[in-house]
Amino acid sequence: MPELPEVEAARLTARRVAVGRRIVGVWCADDPIVFDRVSPGRVRRALVDKRVLGVHRHGKHLWFELDQRPWPCLHFGMTGGFHVPGRKSVKLKSSGERQPKAGWPPRFAKLRLTFDDGGELVFADARRLGRVRLRHDPRAEPPISLLGFDALVGIPTAREFVEMMRARSAPIKAVLLDQSVAAGVGNWIADEVLYQAGVDPRRRASTLTDAELRRVRDRIRSVVATAVRYNSDSDRFPRRWLFHDRWGKKAMAMTSRGQPIRYATVGGRTTAWVPMVQR
Repeated sequence: MPELPEVEAARLTARRVAVGRRIVGVWCADDPIVFDRVSPGRVRRALVDKRVLGVHRHGKHLWFELDQRPWPCLHFGMTGGFHVPGRKSVKLKSSGERQPKAGWPPRFAKLRLTFDDGGELVFADARRLGRVRLRHDPRAEPPISLLGFDALVGIPTAREFVEMMRARSAPIKAVLLDQSVAAGVGNWIADEVLYQAGVDPRRRASTLTDAELRRVRDRIRSVVATAVRYNSDSDRFPRRWLFHDRWGKKAMAMTSRGQPIRYATVGGRTTAWVPMVQR
């Protein structure tokens, strides 16, 4: 699933292609699941001839600021993403090693925008779990209004974070995955944060010490910022990260430091953790 770094990379791509340009063509797939309670015709009417003033993100949600409202809001679901002609799209580690087939427009296209300079941007989603919505004020309307702090630019102070976690009795891994708490943190980020913080993902959030919670907060900031700095190119992530060795639930999986990796289900998600360092 695209997590915050992948969505931020998509935002930067969309900003480069779209901002300052007028939308002159809109193609929408006839897909009532992806287009959440809005007809393709209404999407076209809302977007055609509008100028893009900005592309914004909160957590895993994106929206385009146009010179007229409503504005389109997108969520990538499990496998969705943006595609631009002649450029590689962000590859999801969770999707395996297969590369998407060449060709334009890409397979499973749901929304195709053409701009007045000839540029194009396509939202594609093979599993149809992404969503396209129209909102007049995205930050003030669901689903974005229901999200917690943005894990890149909105992390609370250490004191606020500790107080927030003190009120949570669920396992710390489940709390980090709760988008109403930490918007943009997904499965691999939560595992990486807790590995680097030295915290067992099964422990109740309310039982962690202040020092442990401060470490969790600091690692959210550093892990997300590092992944964004590398434009979500996982080949460039530090080799010491758990990320590189956590996939596949291998029986004898080890970290780069020779630490055995174990797997459990926490918060309904497969969780990779290292008992040697996470307590």
